Amino acid sequence: MHELESLRESFLREISEAKDLRSLEEVRVKYLGKKGLITGLTKKIKDLPIEERRSFGRAVNELKEFAEEEIRKRREELQDIEGPSYDPTLPGRKGDVGNIHPLTRVFNEIIEIFVGFGFQVRRGPEIETDWYNFTALNIPEYHPAREMQDTFYLPDGRLMRTHTSPVQIRVMEKEKPPIRIIAPGRVFRRDNPDATHSPVFHQLEGLYVDRNVTFAQLKGTLTLFLKKFYGPHVKVKFVPSYFPFTEPSTEVYVDTGDGWMEILGAGMVHQNVLRNVGIDPDEYSGYAFGLGIERIAMLKYGIKDIRMFYEDDVRFLEQIR
Repeated sequence: MHELESLRESFLREISEAKDLRSLEEVRVKYLGKKGLITGLTKKIKDLPIEERRSFGRAVNELKEFAEEEIRKRREELQDIEGPSYDPTLPGRKGDVGNIHPLTRVFNEIIEIFVGFGFQVRRGPEIETDWYNFTALNIPEYHPAREMQDTFYLPDGRLMRTHTSPVQIRVMEKEKPPIRIIAPGRVFRRDNPDATHSPVFHQLEGLYVDRNVTFAQLKGTLTLFLKKFYGPHVKVKFVPSYFPFTEPSTEVYVDTGDGWMEILGAGMVHQNVLRNVGIDPDEYSGYAFGLGIERIAMLKYGIKDIRMFYEDDVRFLEQIR
């Protein structure tokens, strides 16, 4: 025990002589480091007689705890003397503030508008069956959308959905009209990436089914949406088109200032689609529309290359707030 007492006295003397944090750390390592003098005492326990091991081990632990506490107190004293390790008069550094991704921003704006119109948000799986993605939507086997070069097929026969329209089928199978929903989500097509194409992109689908739904209601809803989104002075026009799941069908264009740009497709829900989900087309009618989020965002923010959305370049993301 004389050795422990001698070690205790030398330790106290040396920490009292430590005049700065650096010299105090040297004392700590000398006594409490992996090869420190106090740490090394534990290795001697196994060499002692059995009847002495317990009392010696307890004394070593008490000395170690005592030394750690004295180091702590001495460190606080020296920190008060030396002051902070930084200059408190220097101006603070402004931290980086995150920003909402432009696609998320556009999604949120569009959803907010349609929810205000009374639409409910519904979502569906990204891996779909042929029935939901094609057959139920009146897309026959010979339709080019089913070709391998257009669709990602999985080994089990399922596929990555090519549009968000399958959500319409899933909702109409389970619910009775009136149905008024929007379905935002990610879709997949075998497109080669370029300035205007991506194999993965985003869509928002809309559906309204009830008694006496008309094309005039569709036109009024979409016109009001585009004016709320782009501003009251935006010019909109409807051009006849073809989609297998709507009849009649239309493409909707807005005037960009440099010409007309197609912004979405729409039409009255085809009677075959209603029959496929058990809704009587003689009693109910409906309209549907679909728009690409990337195209909407590119027009809104003047973005020329769709790939910029996916590169996570902070310089690009910081420009849109």
